[in-house]
Amino acid sequence: MNDNLDIFKIQTNNISPQKGRVLIAEPFLPGSYFNRSVILLVAYSDKGAVGFILNKKVDLAIHDILPGFPSFEGDVYLGGPVSTDSIYFIHKIGNKLPGSIQVMDNLYWGGDFEVLKQLILEGRIKASEIRFFVGYSGWDAGQLEREIKEDSWLVNDVDEETVMQNLHPASWAEFVKRVGNRYSLWENFPENPAMN
Repeated sequence: MNDNLDIFKIQTNNISPQKGRVLIAEPFLPGSYFNRSVILLVAYSDKGAVGFILNKKVDLAIHDILPGFPSFEGDVYLGGPVSTDSIYFIHKIGNKLPGSIQVMDNLYWGGDFEVLKQLILEGRIKASEIRFFVGYSGWDAGQLEREIKEDSWLVNDVDEETVMQNLHPASWAEFVKRVGNRYSLWENFPENPAMN
């Protein structure tokens, strides 16, 4: 029997990483943070990259994590393994928030946290306009490129509407589907083949 076991091996789709694109983890990437994760890159240069995991929501509200923060129904996600004692955010409120960094079209990263709290207190931000993250994902210069070359990640385009949807762990398969038929076998492959 001559089975081709390489059908499950990721091979780059030759899309380069850049700010505003997503990284899609190969199906067997180990670890609780990156296993079947989808990461939005909010910064990318020859000095490194920063991103947030989009599909690992936590069961806490932002005001539960940050005492004194106004009560708000915005979603909180696990952003990555770096600085898990800090909160980060992406949003669609742009110029209303000084210090914001544009990621794509009408999607921004960060900004003045005190102004953000005031806007929330005044009811000027909807939950659908912002996402909070505990920690972030980061790569030093050349590290992400090495991981892509080692076939740990696929890179793909994404739109801001998709980024701001209520994503969950199973959303990983939807992102795989968008990359193309070449990766369709991944979608239903069990996370632990030994348990199948």
